[in-house]
Amino acid sequence: MVRTLPSSPSARAAAALLAVGGLLAGALTPLAHADDLNGRKHRVEKRIAGANDDLDESSARLRHAAAALSAARTRLATARTHLADTRGKLATAQVLDKEMAARLEAAQARLARARADLVAGREKIAQQQGALGRMVVANYQSGDPSLMGLSLVLTTQDPAQLSGQLSAVQNVMDKEAVVLDRLEASRALLTVQEQGVAEAERQVAERRRAAARNLARTRTLEAEAETAEASVSHLVDVRASAEDRAKAARSADLAVLRGLQQERDRIAAVLRKRAEQARARSRARSTTGTTGGGAAVHSSGGVLDYPVNGPVTSPFGWRTHPIYGYRSLHDGIDFGVGCGTPIRAVASGRVLERYFQSAWGNRVIIDHGIHHGVGLATITNHMNGPAIVAPGQHVSRGQVVGYVGTTGWSTGCHLHFTVLQNGVAVNPMSWF
Repeated sequence: MVRTLPSSPSARAAAALLAVGGLLAGALTPLAHADDLNGRKHRVEKRIAGANDDLDESSARLRHAAAALSAARTRLATARTHLADTRGKLATAQVLDKEMAARLEAAQARLARARADLVAGREKIAQQQGALGRMVVANYQSGDPSLMGLSLVLTTQDPAQLSGQLSAVQNVMDKEAVVLDRLEASRALLTVQEQGVAEAERQVAERRRAAARNLARTRTLEAEAETAEASVSHLVDVRASAEDRAKAARSADLAVLRGLQQERDRIAAVLRKRAEQARARSRARSTTGTTGGGAAVHSSGGVLDYPVNGPVTSPFGWRTHPIYGYRSLHDGIDFGVGCGTPIRAVASGRVLERYFQSAWGNRVIIDHGIHHGVGLATITNHMNGPAIVAPGQHVSRGQVVGYVGTTGWSTGCHLHFTVLQNGVAVNPMSWF
């Protein structure tokens, strides 16, 4: 099963952090630790390569359905967050609208009072101006009080009488001064009142503009909230549909996997029977064979040679399935090599079966006979086409039996190689 860099955002982020951590460690560690750094780098690269857990153990249909479901859930969560945010903004705008309405009402009340005060001030000035006018007319008819005082001084012979007359003239003049002072004060107050009216009018206009802007924003948010609610409703349906498709694909995959278990049991029974027959014929028989001509794969020094030259990208062992969530056995090892790479027999043997299976793609099973007292067989999976060797045919170590592909449940070009010991999958590395 081919491993790639992590496909999920969280896995990519983890890989990026690991990579940055490796770079920082390299910058801060003395050169004397270069070998140790290389070792750590290799371990980090292996963890990154293993972060995308065995998606080959699920069909493309299920992978696509799971990806669509994940995307639908993410989009729905985003839409719900947006809806909640919009509703929050709308609620704030509605509260502000009420506050602005109250402020506008208060400003309008202040304006009404200011205008009333202005009218009263103007009426008071009019009254004062009328009184002053009447006083001026009276003075005109009787003469200027100041000139009258001078005339009295010049013509009156009796000082006592002059003092009384001058006092009366002074009272008239004082009364005129008081009326003039009041008129000037009223005019100054009127100016303040006019300014107050202008300021109140400005505040009312400003409150109206602010209220209009907030009202427009509120209507925009209401429309946005309606759109967001419709989007959430639609995405709920999309998610439900995606869940249905994912469940259907999962059910189909589980049916295939149950069939795979039956197939494993069938193959195990066939191989056990062949091993028993081989041991009965001759326990001394050697089935290691000789190296075929032109073999491009180097000898491992063990019972089996490597089927291809390439890195192991996924080891044998138990792991948690990324979609199903349960633990399952990865019953072989994956070699990361390109499509079309020749696959060679790891030891001499006889072709038991070749066929296409929906999960494993094109595969070939080779029986290598008895080794160390156990029946040994290998299975090559995901080949790009049918094996180029036929059932019943004898193959030699190093002979090309097919080519690497990406058929069946496969996410990319690679070789999934299985070793069966008495029909039971074991770690191939123990036989190399």
